[in-house]
Amino acid sequence: MKKIIFFVFITIFSLSGIVKAQKFYTTSGGEMIFSFASINNNGNSGNNIMRWSPVFNFQFFGNYDFSKNAGLIFGAAVRNVGYIDGNPDIDNSAYKKKYRTYNLGLPVGIKVGNLDKFFLYGGYEIEFPFNYKEKTFVNGSKQDNKITAWFSKRTPVFYHTAFAGIQFPYGLNLKVKYYFTNFFNEDFEEITDGATIKPYAGMKANIIYFSLSFDLFKNYSVDYHEFHPKNVNDNVY
Repeated sequence: MKKIIFFVFITIFSLSGIVKAQKFYTTSGGEMIFSFASINNNGNSGNNIMRWSPVFNFQFFGNYDFSKNAGLIFGAAVRNVGYIDGNPDIDNSAYKKKYRTYNLGLPVGIKVGNLDKFFLYGGYEIEFPFNYKEKTFVNGSKQDNKITAWFSKRTPVFYHTAFAGIQFPYGLNLKVKYYFTNFFNEDFEEITDGATIKPYAGMKANIIYFSLSFDLFKNYSVDYHEFHPKNVNDNVY
């Protein structure tokens, strides 16, 4: 994983040194997420149910275009990410669990294509979970043992992720994203009935999601021009 991250950054900085930058601008907007998970709960694959999270997903990108056909993207995002297991207990089909975190993401990537209309993009993003929630349902009825915690140790400190997507004309985006890091911290401990237990030991869930988004806001671009000492009027910013 470290080699992949290193390769991504080396590629990006190599490109930035070879090609002269022409334009910088920012974009921002929301994201509608449809998430799933690859589940292995101590040998039980569970019952993966699609989770839809249309709200509290916001992303901001800086765009650094080398030309009309290639550029960099980098920025920050807040995401509502999680999954639903419709059968976490193989002996109890009426049992259902919902898990989610709010994450702060820091993406970096590249884009290629017609940057004014249609292009492909992809890259790496590290995400830091800062709010955890866990709900339990039995026969469709929500139980009172909901867990909500800020900066919880029930999850890792950060998630390694990779993303790829397509931007269509007028800012419509279709993206897929995969989380290499397990959703849970398997070493988390808590005391129940006087005994110390690890409630997430053997629980492995890697999130994958598809999302639709639209670049709602785009600022004025800043163009970079070469300075010509012989003609001061050519120095336009």
